Amino acid sequence: MSDYENQKDLGTQGNEDTLKGKLNQAAGKVQRKAGEAVGNEKMQVKGAAREAGGKVQSAGGKAERKIDEALQPDDTSSRTNQDY
Repeated sequence: MSDYENQKDLGTQGNEDTLKGKLNQAAGKVQRKAGEAVGNEKMQVKGAAREAGGKVQSAGGKAERKIDEALQPDDTSSRTNQDY
């Protein structure tokens, strides 16, 4: 793992994982639909698997962001209504 990878917080990593997951979902859907169009069952299965993996990756990224947000101190709690 690179130094950059080690220095990222969960929120940054979560954003990346969410984006990569969405991209994998889209690519999987395209692959699955292409398999349907040409009647290639193996391509359909691979596309469906990639799509499902993308959903899992995206959900994991969202969870990482939420954990990071929970671990970060909330600077807004010290503000008064006048500050808004």
